[in-house]
Amino acid sequence: MKMTAFLSPERIVDLKSPDRNGALRELCLAIATSKNIGDPKAFQKAILDREAILSTGIGLGLAMPHAKVASVKDFTLAIGRSKSGIEWESLDGAPVHIAVMIGANDKQAAEYTKVLAAIVTRMKDESVRKRLLAAAKPEDAMKVLTE
Repeated sequence: MKMTAFLSPERIVDLKSPDRNGALRELCLAIATSKNIGDPKAFQKAILDREAILSTGIGLGLAMPHAKVASVKDFTLAIGRSKSGIEWESLDGAPVHIAVMIGANDKQAAEYTKVLAAIVTRMKDESVRKRLLAAAKPEDAMKVLTE
């Protein structure tokens, strides 16, 4: 399963916000450009509510904010990059440089685990993370993810 099947260059953004909630809002705006996000406000609320329960910063400079919402038609991704890093209350205490936002329908639980595993497997590769951060344009970042 390739994460690029659920992503487009328009949804790869350089985050401007220095804080987690601001970065999450930026990512919600990016992911809402997908026709799969039926109710952007409900999706953003679900993302912020989920993050308030437990940080999605998993370590290695990576965060995986996610939500399953009835108004999401199918899996959709957005990626935010921050060269300076964002405090995210990550498991390892390190700042987040790459945040991969996942939107899914609330009835996609079985497939959701597979999508999440595929993304984590790809993003665990340090060279992928470095090249993704170094990519000059979103199209270049897509190329990194399709290799």
